[in-house]
Order: sequence, then C-alpha cells, then structure tokens
Amino acid sequence: IANVQNTLNNTIITITDRFGNTKVWCSSGSIGLKASRRSTNYAAQSVAEAVAKKCRKLGIRRVEVRVQGVGYGKPSALKGLRIGGLQIKRIVDTTPKPHNGCRAPKKRRV
Repeated sequence: IANVQNTLNNTIITITDRFGNTKVWCSSGSIGLKASRRSTNYAAQSVAEAVAKKCRKLGIRRVEVRVQGVGYGKPSALKGLRIGGLQIKRIVDTTPKPHNGCRAPKKRRV
C-alpha cells in the first residue's frame, strides 16, 4: 500500500505491507529540496520516483495507492509511481472531510 500524504508544504510517500508495517518511505525534504520547492509538482514526482526505485529493489511491483491531503502534487505523485515502474492496482482518496465537528460553545453573557 502506497500512502501519499500531500500537504501544502511537503509530500511524504510511505510504502507499507497489508498489516501497516513500513517498508519504504521518502519525503521531498529527504531528497534534498528546501523551502518552497518541497510543495511543487516536481517535488511530488521526484519523491514518487525515488520510492518506486527503492520498492523495485525490495521486489515490490504492484501497489494500492491511498492519497491524502490538499496539496498540488496528487496527480504528479501517481505519475511518478508509474514512471518508476510500479503498477497501480487501485487509487483511493482518503482526505478527511469536515462534518461540522463538535457542538459550539454557548454564547458569552455580557
């Protein structure tokens, strides 16, 4: 399972087995990108290609992708996984959606 966490500041990709044990991970900061370049499409694609390269060494060929976050690099990360030589079985977007949350505190009396 490839977990792609895509925020406005960074892209982190973690490859796990079915039980959730981490096998490979990489982030745009660990590749060597600094500051605002970590949040770009190029950074997401580079991270995905680096992870795919490590996966190929471990013998992982097919992945299920779970994408989470609001960043710009979602499609680029998928493209990078494909370019890196991984076959994508399924893509699921697990971004949490607000449901109006808890009850608001009562109004302050003056």
